[in-house]
Amino acid sequence: MIGLVTTLGGIDLAGQYRPVFAQHAPELEIRTPDEVDDRGAVRFVFTFRPANDAFDGLTGLRAIFSAGAGTDAIMACPSRPAHVPVFRVEDADQALQMAGYAAFHVHWHHRNMARYVAQQQRGEWSRVVKGLSPTYRRVGVLGFGHMGRAIARGLMALGYPVAGYSRRPPEPPEPGVEHFHGDGLDAFLARADMLVNVLPLTEHTRGLIDAGFLGRLPAGAALIHMGRGGQVDEAALIAALDSGHLSGASLDVFETEPLPHDDPVWRHPKILVTPHVASIPEPAFVVRAIRERMRQIASQDAKAG
Repeated sequence: MIGLVTTLGGIDLAGQYRPVFAQHAPELEIRTPDEVDDRGAVRFVFTFRPANDAFDGLTGLRAIFSAGAGTDAIMACPSRPAHVPVFRVEDADQALQMAGYAAFHVHWHHRNMARYVAQQQRGEWSRVVKGLSPTYRRVGVLGFGHMGRAIARGLMALGYPVAGYSRRPPEPPEPGVEHFHGDGLDAFLARADMLVNVLPLTEHTRGLIDAGFLGRLPAGAALIHMGRGGQVDEAALIAALDSGHLSGASLDVFETEPLPHDDPVWRHPKILVTPHVASIPEPAFVVRAIRERMRQIASQDAKAG
């Protein structure tokens, strides 16, 4: 079975994944676009940010797989056939990575670890000895899907009170989490001392985190942004930090990546920047997930035929 693989921001996905497919799914042969003679023979595509014409001529396509947690660029591709299902990679390891990233940054801002990094540079011994309990910091997880649940579980295990927001009530509800949905966004934001964003990028979430949104967070709140570039108004975020309304922010995703050298968030003392590393799928887990999904599709096709 032939699969088409595209590049990812200059990364040679074919070169990286070809030996992994050979080891874990030898029945699936991946090729780059220039290696495909008969585009009608392609049964799946493995991509993240496809070119506008990436799906042209793929008349036998049965599935599209994202090379990352998001699918927004794939869904927006004008040549994507609407009848072909798009699958994001959802595995326990990737969710654990996200949970670990969130826990680190919640702790970083809760305990003001940037203060101690600065003190070390000065050789200064000074301690904060109150407000250290996680019970003093309410965490809000904005976006309560596969990743949001893992993040909530990890933070609750550390003792943080956690609330989750989603457009619809989660099924099933997560024990121990205070759930908000629909029109409950304002109430959710009002109790989020630490806001962890893992929303996908949609027409509803683009530009969502603007001045008005940030203003509804409690004074002294911190933002951990792990969702998608294009959701945060950087100027509004910097203004909220400079005014003291927000105490800090961690940003992992940006509308333009790599982040331009002259972007002001690089040098802001209250912002911790990471280069889109909150969760990077392990190739073996990705290939196994694709193998299982394609086996299911082949079985369905055999029954239908």
